[in-house]
Parts: sequence; structure tokens; C-alpha cells
Amino acid sequence: MAQLPPITISTLDLARLEALLEHQPDSEAIHRLEDELDRATVVEPADMPADIVTMNSTISFTMAHNKDIFTKTLCYPRDMDGAKDKISVLAPIGSALLGLAVGQSIEWPGPQGKTLAVTITAVGYQPERAGDHQ
Repeated sequence: MAQLPPITISTLDLARLEALLEHQPDSEAIHRLEDELDRATVVEPADMPADIVTMNSTISFTMAHNKDIFTKTLCYPRDMDGAKDKISVLAPIGSALLGLAVGQSIEWPGPQGKTLAVTITAVGYQPERAGDHQ
């Protein structure tokens, strides 16, 4: 697998995700998210660059195997309501997207040993940029 790109998360997202992880059963998905949090640069919400994928951001991205553009909102599991436009941060792609900047790509292990890759093309909404860091 390629070298992992640098990622940035807010102190608020870090605290909320650490609290979430404390109450999750042990799994590969949990370990992947913990690894992502461990390698992240952590900044205050007000200092978050506008092009970074944070929790509750609505982002557009492409998958390496096709050129379709997907637009999804990165959510906490409690906010998943079956809508197709949401991705849980506990899903493998959700933890992979967290903290990436527009233009960055990341690979992660997919089903049946395939490597999947995604590239961020836009951050349409970011709570920190909107002043919505509650």
C-alpha cells in the first residue's frame, strides 16, 4: 500500500471520537480509526483549514476504479438514518476520509483483499468553516 497522506482533525472531533471508541466492541474498523487518530495533526476548530474533511462535512470524492463523483456526509454512527448520502466514520471508507484535504488520495484494504483508493475533490460544507463547531 502507498504511504499514508498527512491528515488533520480538530480537538473537538478527536474528543468526540475517542469517547465514541470507548463504547465500541473491538473490531478491525475500530483499530483503523484509532490508527488514523494516532497519526493525525490536531488543531483547534477555529484553526481548521477550510479544505479538510471533518466530522459532519459534506464532501465529494472519486474512487480510483471509476471517475464517478460521489457526494456524502461523514457522520457519527448515531446520525446514520439509512440515507444513501451519509457515511459512518466507523465504516472503512469513513475512517479513511477523515482528515484528508482536497486533492489528497488514500488507499485502504477492501473486500476480498482488493485495495480501494479515493481522492477528495471538494469539501462542500465543513462545520468549522461555517462557524458551527458545537
